[in-house]
This record gives sequence, C-alpha cells and structure tokens, in this order.
Amino acid sequence: MKTVMERFLNYVTYDTQSNPTAQTTPSTPSQLAFGDILVQELKEIGLTQVEKDENGYVYATLESNISHDVPVIAFISHLDTSPDFTATHVNPQVVNYQGGDILLNKEKNIILSPNDFPSLNQYVGQTLVTTDGTTLLGADDKAGIAEIMTAMDYLVKHPEIKHGCIKVAFTPDEEIGHGASKFQVEKFGADFAYTVDGGVLGELQYESFNAAEAKITIHGKSVHPGDAKNKMINAGLIATEFMNHLPKLETPQSTEKYEGFYHLTSISGNCEEATLKIIIRDFNSDKFNERKQFIQQLTEQFNRQYPTKPIELTLTDQYYNMHLQIEDKMYIVELAKQALIESDVEPLIIPIRGGTDGSGLSFRGLPTPNLFTGGHNFHGKFEYIPVPSMEKAVDVIVKIAELGATFNYSR
Repeated sequence: MKTVMERFLNYVTYDTQSNPTAQTTPSTPSQLAFGDILVQELKEIGLTQVEKDENGYVYATLESNISHDVPVIAFISHLDTSPDFTATHVNPQVVNYQGGDILLNKEKNIILSPNDFPSLNQYVGQTLVTTDGTTLLGADDKAGIAEIMTAMDYLVKHPEIKHGCIKVAFTPDEEIGHGASKFQVEKFGADFAYTVDGGVLGELQYESFNAAEAKITIHGKSVHPGDAKNKMINAGLIATEFMNHLPKLETPQSTEKYEGFYHLTSISGNCEEATLKIIIRDFNSDKFNERKQFIQQLTEQFNRQYPTKPIELTLTDQYYNMHLQIEDKMYIVELAKQALIESDVEPLIIPIRGGTDGSGLSFRGLPTPNLFTGGHNFHGKFEYIPVPSMEKAVDVIVKIAELGATFNYSR
C-alpha cells in the first residue's frame, strides 16, 4: 500500500493550474489528464462506479460493508492548483526538519525561516515537504487528494472496519471559483460531504465568507497634455482616486477572524481606460450587502462628478457563507469533531477566510464542511506540509467513515 507521502510526491509533479480567463470546464487540459490518472488509481484500489465526466469531475464509490442504512458520506478535493504562482516543474523537497532555517534554493538564496513563519517551530523533528523555492508546492489540494486516496485504500484493505457507503469526488477549477458549478450533486447521491481542502492540523470549518467581485471599468478621454485643460479625463488617475476612497484598514493585511475586507486583486490602464478588480468579503450577510452597496454608491458619486459618467461597474456574487446551509445540520460537524478527538487531533474550529467547493455545494443541497490537509503558506514558494499532519488527515477520514456507521444523527 502506498503511503500518503508517496502519493503526494507523485501528484504534485503534475502541473494542473487552472486558468481564470478560459471559457471551458475544466479550464486547462492538464486537469483532464490528471483526472485520468486518478480514475485508474481509484479502480486499482477497488472502488466502484468510477468515472470522469465530460467536465473533468472524477467520481467514485466505496461500497457499504454493513447491512443497515446510514447516511452516505462523501470526501471531496480539487484537481487544480492556484493560477497565481508558478506551478510548472514542481520539484518537492523532503526535509528532516531539525529547526532553524531551511535553504530552499541555494542559487537564488531562498530561505524558509521560522523568523518569517513561526509555525515551523511546531514541527521540529518531523518530516516536511517543501518547494525548491521556484514554484508553489500544490498541497492545495494535492494533499487532500493523496489523503482521500490513502484512506480509501486503507478501508478497502481493512474490511474489519465497518462503514456505510462512501463517495469520493475530485473537482476541477476550485481555485478560480468554479469547482461546484457543474458538480452532479443529485447523481452523486451523498447526504453530506467534507472537502479535504483546509490548512493546519485539526482545522474543521463550517463558516465561509460571503463573496463578490467588483469589476470597475473607467472610460477616460485622452488628449495631448499640452492642450488638455478642461478636456482630458485621465482614467488612471480616477482609478487611483477611487481606491483611495476605500477604507484603508479593511484590507486582507489588516483584518483577521470574522473581519471582512475589500481586496484589490488587479489594476491596469492608462489615460484612456483603466480597470480595477476588487473582491468583497464578509461573514455577516448584512455587512456583505452593505459593502456591495458602498461600492455602488461610490461609483455613483464619481459618475456625478463627470458629465460623461466614466465609471462602469459590474458586481458579481461568487459564493455565500456555508453556515447558512449547515446550521440546522450540525451533526455533520459533530461527527467530524468526534473523529478528530478519537484520532488524537485537537479540533480547531475556525471560519474559512476564503471559500471552498463546500460553499457552493452546500447551497446546491450538499452540506459540506471543510477538513484540514495539514499544509501551510499555500499558493507560493514558501508552501510546506508536515508529513505527520497528512497521516493524521488519513486517520480522520477513516475514522469519520467508521463512526458514520454508528453515529447518532438525531443529536
């Protein structure tokens, strides 16, 4: 039986970055190719009803080995890695960590240091997997896939562990917000699910942001600067002025826990035209709506200053707080919490300062909290994951499957 580390080291070598500008699902052909590999592996493990659909979603079933009916539980991870940082030629490094700095790349003098990332101090004496300093690692979410695969393999090889029907799915394009959009929820047939897509050891999350994106296009008027008085409308200057009107302390770098924010994700342009993309996040639905209204009112305010009304706003909701769909089904969270405790993992119940497939799936009728993978510093060259944390994630998945056969769902 392959270890979770062996699977993970293999999976991260496949470049499966998603593409936010593509009009296809999946957004990149590499996700389809990786899905084919996982389909073959699921069949080799011994799962049934294994398929990859036309949109690249991979589905499989571990048949029940008990005679009584219990809810069907699912585990879900995503195929793609972030498009925000290089993921070509990932070269994972296995480090027996003894403390201090880790030299990721000698040539470029790239160092993973506990001075910058104090979380490293928790893992002295453990085996870590890091990047080589030139790419992301891809633990988000290749670690989740490796953990689910290893857990399913273990359950197949240990039929003495009694469990109900278990479903598995791997989704494309989670990183660009489309992972849940073409998921075949009804055909999948699960009563509830867990995404294995979280961070540090013990995370159990059932609250996510409400999320929207504002695309602000500013139409200027370019005139020779020597003859521009009362004629020129500088779209670039309007863009910077617009950003200066946003609350300066309501940004990702200034907020934590349940605090919402506005986040400028891109800015481009010149005198003739400029574009801002701003994501809006808040856990509270009323505050979320207030933030969207603020952007709308600010747009109207700027347009009143110019007869040409130069600002065009497109405001798009992306996902909503999964808590709204889970709060009356908290047995799903309690089951996972019990599994964590029985696996000797301290539950760390915190909100997701982001979104997962679980957000979209919960609103499509499949309530889906989120479990840890063990990773740190996702989406960049300082990403790393402790191997013991991955092994614990496998234990928790197995324990959820086992407890699911006897759990008191009426609580």
